[in-house]
Amino acid sequence: MALEKVVTYDYEVRGEYKKIQIREKTAVMEDDKELSFSYSRRLLHPDADVSGESDEVKALASSLWTDEVKEAWADFQEASGP
Repeated sequence: MALEKVVTYDYEVRGEYKKIQIREKTAVMEDDKELSFSYSRRLLHPDADVSGESDEVKALASSLWTDEVKEAWADFQEASGP
């Protein structure tokens, strides 16, 4: 009867600017049976620093955030004001 915390991630690409939503699931397991779990989410925009992210997120950002997407995001930010 050993308790274990298991963390898994999944990703969703959102909207015109290819924002990456990261969903983290933290599960408490006992003998391979899930006792409970919780989710947390965060969103990365095309101007985000992903250097501290997993290799999977870095690869996703690299493939999605083209120069055109980054420029469109910057233009949107500028037009939206402070």
